[in-house]
Amino acid sequence: MSASAVFVLDLKGKPLISRNYKGDVSMAEIDHFMPLLMQKEEEGALTPLLTHGKVHFLWIKHTNLYLVATTMKNANASLVYSFLYKVVEVFSEYFKELEEESIRDNFVVIYELLDELMDFGFPQTTDSKILQEYITQQGNKLETGKSHVPPTVTNAVSWRSEGIRYKKNEVFIDVIESVNLLVNTNGSVLLSEIMGTIKLKVFLSGMPELRLGLNDRMLFELTGRGKNKSVELEDVKFHQCVRLSRFENDRTISFIPPDGDFELMSYRLNTQVKPLIWIESVIEKFSHSRVEIMVKGGKEFLMRAHFGLPSVEKEEVEGRPPIAVRFEIPYFTVSGIQVRYMKIIEKSGYQALPWVRYITQSGDYQLRTQ
Repeated sequence: MSASAVFVLDLKGKPLISRNYKGDVSMAEIDHFMPLLMQKEEEGALTPLLTHGKVHFLWIKHTNLYLVATTMKNANASLVYSFLYKVVEVFSEYFKELEEESIRDNFVVIYELLDELMDFGFPQTTDSKILQEYITQQGNKLETGKSHVPPTVTNAVSWRSEGIRYKKNEVFIDVIESVNLLVNTNGSVLLSEIMGTIKLKVFLSGMPELRLGLNDRMLFELTGRGKNKSVELEDVKFHQCVRLSRFENDRTISFIPPDGDFELMSYRLNTQVKPLIWIESVIEKFSHSRVEIMVKGGKEFLMRAHFGLPSVEKEEVEGRPPIAVRFEIPYFTVSGIQVRYMKIIEKSGYQALPWVRYITQSGDYQLRTQ
């Protein structure tokens, strides 16, 4: 089961807009949400799911808004939370900034969106590009006897419209990896992981089928190619366009892509990563009001700074925060993942050009100081 009703509240808990999808939960139940949230917050027991009697509140906070779904049934919580975050994404696509003012300025459009996003408590059309084809922010004249719903809503491929045409057919592939790293003062790595995403920018005519090949270790083992230069991907998440059954059978990433920008997949590698950027730092306290900090980055950069401070007496008690590093390395992936091929198949038989770019960047990259 899914949501009975969805509410958008301000910071005081006042409903700005709501939609009752099933009618099995009283809309007045939302009055209990904010007192319950404040009580749990004071007790230090705040959770993303709150319960009052038989009613469950599943909620998220975004800027100065609360988005709350209510249900009395044993709902699929992950589905409801995914839907609430999707609502934020769609509203942000429409209004650029999602906050209280944008809700008040766009009641009519929001009611239309809520009607299309969910039906009888179950997510329906949640792709903002498809929604923008028939729900616009401009006023429309009433045309009786005509359907405004595009064919994509009822198609099996609801994320892509028919009749798309480009003079030049191209696909741009970005493989982006973020490195999370924590290094101790003695140089030992305490935590390391790689968070990766593959993003596509698609300019293709018609309804093409794409097949993406990676140096996936499980695929190499299935085809007898060994483990050399392969990567074992973990926690893989795909866009809805990917045929999951095909991937589970033979590890082929096959899909009909949305038009324009989208994230095809994300993955994680819980592996030992050697520090890509190394920094040495020495902090010396000379008096109650003078500190010298020396930061050395490899053999190329050296920074020495003097700070005149009112007092540095509390430094020993509070400790020294780690150094956070920000960087971006083009044409490189720390995991070694590679796009082996991108096949583009379309019934008209046109030729298309795939372009691949690799980027490694810092995530939560920290080195503790001495």
